[in-house]
Amino acid sequence: RFKDTLETFYAQGGRVIDTSPNYGDAETVIGKLLAEIDIRDKVFMATKVDREDQQEGVERMTRSFRLLGGDKIDLMQVHNLRGTEVELETMRTWKQEGRIRYLGVTTHDPDQYDAMQDVMRRHPLDFIQLNYSLADRAAEKSILPLARDRGIAVLVNLPFARGQLFSAVKDLPLPDWAAEMDAFSWGQVFLKYLIAY
Repeated sequence: RFKDTLETFYAQGGRVIDTSPNYGDAETVIGKLLAEIDIRDKVFMATKVDREDQQEGVERMTRSFRLLGGDKIDLMQVHNLRGTEVELETMRTWKQEGRIRYLGVTTHDPDQYDAMQDVMRRHPLDFIQLNYSLADRAAEKSILPLARDRGIAVLVNLPFARGQLFSAVKDLPLPDWAAEMDAFSWGQVFLKYLIAY
């Protein structure tokens, strides 16, 4: 059950929830469960907008507010750089008004990295979101150094590469050196690699 999953996630220390209107009825389900469990104001809520037209973007984001509940959304992101210029304009205004805390852009496609770097250089972003794991290190070449230099936080998608990393080590014992970095499972090793960048 979704409620059990969310309760376990929260009980184990999970606080960041990232969703999108594009993920089926995810915003509806998440909003209802957060209200039911009464933790809406205790999580960092991130969602996205992906409209080329500014007014359509406003409507999309307004709907996200209604479905997810709460007085503000912590992070609003331009999804896959679609409508970046018009959506960031709205998002900057909403941030000044206190409706959102942070703004950012996302991509899952390395072919968009040049465009993402351009946006990162031209706009005062708080966050970017992209795929990054030991199996997908393309972001290390340019995106992550630029984010570091500009003080932009990074949300990582697919840190286990859709399970590929676990498949690669399924018959291997955890090496002794893992304990030196306080990692006691392969999952911890994979995550510590990401945060060590």
